[in-house]
Amino acid sequence: MRYFSRAPKIDWMSRRRAMFAISTVLIVGSLAAVLLKGLNFGIDFTGGYLVEVRYPEAVDLSEVRASLDDSEFSGAQVQYFGTRSDVLIRLAPSGKGAQDNEVRNDLLGVLSQNAPDLEVRSFAFVSSQVGDELAVDGSLAMIVALILILIYVSFRFEWKFSLGAVLALVHDAVVVLGYFAITGTEFDLTVLAAVLAVIGYSLNDSIVVFDRVRENFIASRTETSAEVINNAVNQTLARTINTGLTTIVVLTALLLLGGETIRGFATALIVGIVAGTYSSVFVASALTLMLGVSREDLLPPEQKGEIDDMP
Repeated sequence: MRYFSRAPKIDWMSRRRAMFAISTVLIVGSLAAVLLKGLNFGIDFTGGYLVEVRYPEAVDLSEVRASLDDSEFSGAQVQYFGTRSDVLIRLAPSGKGAQDNEVRNDLLGVLSQNAPDLEVRSFAFVSSQVGDELAVDGSLAMIVALILILIYVSFRFEWKFSLGAVLALVHDAVVVLGYFAITGTEFDLTVLAAVLAVIGYSLNDSIVVFDRVRENFIASRTETSAEVINNAVNQTLARTINTGLTTIVVLTALLLLGGETIRGFATALIVGIVAGTYSSVFVASALTLMLGVSREDLLPPEQKGEIDDMP
């Protein structure tokens, strides 16, 4: 799909200081929300019971919640997954030392009062220790991914590109975390996976722009660094818009039709892709310019050695 008959002439880099101010507000606000309000961690991290039940026919969630609130399972999280007869129930640990089978039988007894033919399809317990280990492993995975990206971009381009790309990825991840802290949306393993996916998506967007920047630097002899980066962003703008829009359309369908189970995953990806598209232009490219990238940084090193004067 082509939006422009020719590459636009937008001066992106002249707006970089205003965009840096916006990014600073986003990052500071997000970090403040995470530190002061905290993330609403799901049972994957806090521990508890995950129960999947199937009703013989469609069921109203408010009735399920009411029956649980009138029992020892008050405060349980109830949501559909798949169809309106499939219900996912999340229970906090009872703290009474009850055995799994006892909890399962008690829960089944409460739910069966209104639906004798319901079926418990799965019943699992996640301990708080496992949740802590998942949180630590997830954080380590993100740090290792950023370090490897730093090394990869340094080898492929130059350290100024590498630093700009990694700071842009950190920007995107922090914005996603800030959104979940501000809105109080549950943060579970699927959301953590989405944050890692956002890092990959945003890196790919930045690499496409960086590739064009390198080509333009080598081909151009008179343009300034800002003009070269502007041209690279403008030349890849249609591709950036197409990729972002088509991905968001798919994710919006998942958000609206995919059910509660993947709602957090789809939300995190949508927020991350918007932030990643923005950061590939106004954070990664602009930071590279501020770090002083020039044509000389990308030219192949001069070969040293004796000149062979043989014909």
